[in-house]
Amino acid sequence: MTTGAHPHVVPRHPRLDPLADRYAARTHGMKTSEIRALFSVVSRPEVVSLAGGMPAVTALPLDAVGSMIGELVSGMGAQTLQYGSGQGDPRLRERICDVMALEGITDASPSEVVVTVGSQQGLDLVTRVFVDPGDVILAEGPSYVGALGVFQAAQARVRHVAMDDHGLIPEALEEALIDCRAAGDRVKFLYTVPNFHNPAGVTLSEPRREAIMALAERYDLLVIEDNPYGLLGFEHEPMRALRARNNQRVIYLGSFSKTFSPGLRVGWVLAPLAVREKLVLATEAQVLCPPSLTQYAVARYLDTQPWREQIKTFTELYRERRDATLESLAALMPAGTAWTKPEGGFYVWLKLPHGLDSKLMQPRAVAAHVAYVPGIGFFADGNGQEYMRLSYCYPEPDQIREGVRRLARVIEAELDLHSTFDKVDTGTFRAIPPVPGHEAETMVGPANSDTYEDGR
Repeated sequence: MTTGAHPHVVPRHPRLDPLADRYAARTHGMKTSEIRALFSVVSRPEVVSLAGGMPAVTALPLDAVGSMIGELVSGMGAQTLQYGSGQGDPRLRERICDVMALEGITDASPSEVVVTVGSQQGLDLVTRVFVDPGDVILAEGPSYVGALGVFQAAQARVRHVAMDDHGLIPEALEEALIDCRAAGDRVKFLYTVPNFHNPAGVTLSEPRREAIMALAERYDLLVIEDNPYGLLGFEHEPMRALRARNNQRVIYLGSFSKTFSPGLRVGWVLAPLAVREKLVLATEAQVLCPPSLTQYAVARYLDTQPWREQIKTFTELYRERRDATLESLAALMPAGTAWTKPEGGFYVWLKLPHGLDSKLMQPRAVAAHVAYVPGIGFFADGNGQEYMRLSYCYPEPDQIREGVRRLARVIEAELDLHSTFDKVDTGTFRAIPPVPGHEAETMVGPANSDTYEDGR
């Protein structure tokens, strides 16, 4: 008797994935996001991380939250550990409507709310319900990296729409809609983060909100409004949501990750009733129901804790850290570097001097013990090499100053390296790619970081 491989079977190399030929086609383009790829780096104690968007949960009243959860389990017993409704806890959905009212959404009904495992799952559900392979999704350029991953998994085609310091540009949106219509593309929706944008940090202006909703009516466009940062403004009261202007054409995504706790993983979708039905079916097929205990915890927090005051506490903390970031950038960054000036939220969007690539520069930054997110991760089309996202929400102000100091040294070293081989333009640059007729103010740094005086 002889043994050996079947003559029609090609032997595989032992290091190759034996299931590679069985994966679905939609998995072929999946890759680790630029943010996830940095996790092993930012956990090192010597590294100042300006990369991750982790909220400062240590500012929460942790003792009160711990007692509250303990009382939930002891008071409600096994109910907190049981399956629940696919749509989510009714009491929590009522309180979510109270939260949305702060941004002008006063007509929302708990029956229109679907509780999700974070707003990331909400975005995934919406995409599953609406998008077929090959459909076009319009999204700001740059756009939230987690959304791009969802769209890629759905095999959608993303067309970026230009933005500037005042948010998405309506004229660019209309141009994209006309081009897609002429090409016969099926545009399923516009995805937008209108408040304190991730990653750009900018906020959609009031006139542009009106103009974009007018375009949505004219072109029969569905709008997905992703709004995790809307209550974290430093300069003014929350702006009126897009959903407050049209309750049939806007699907609203909300989250407690930035205003309470990301670890509890509680978000929601506000949608018209017909859409809500499909979202609940999609949720039940995906996870059966959102976790009961975390829903009860958030509802109890909103019922018993001064959550509005807690949001103010977060806002003041993030304002201080934003100020430390902007002051350090202005004092340290070499000429030709430009950045946005956020009025809330977590992020600054920085543009490098011409010729520099944030992805290629990253190993030098890691060696200097500072981390950022390269801009290429926020574009579906491979653009963004000259940009990076800086996050100020987690580090203390002194850590931010040190991190920016290290980053400035890295950029200066990169400029010195490039000047050896090529002339580098160190003129004035915009924080976001310009569109003719829509110029906006740019902040520009001094010649080099040697001019910085330690402000600690």
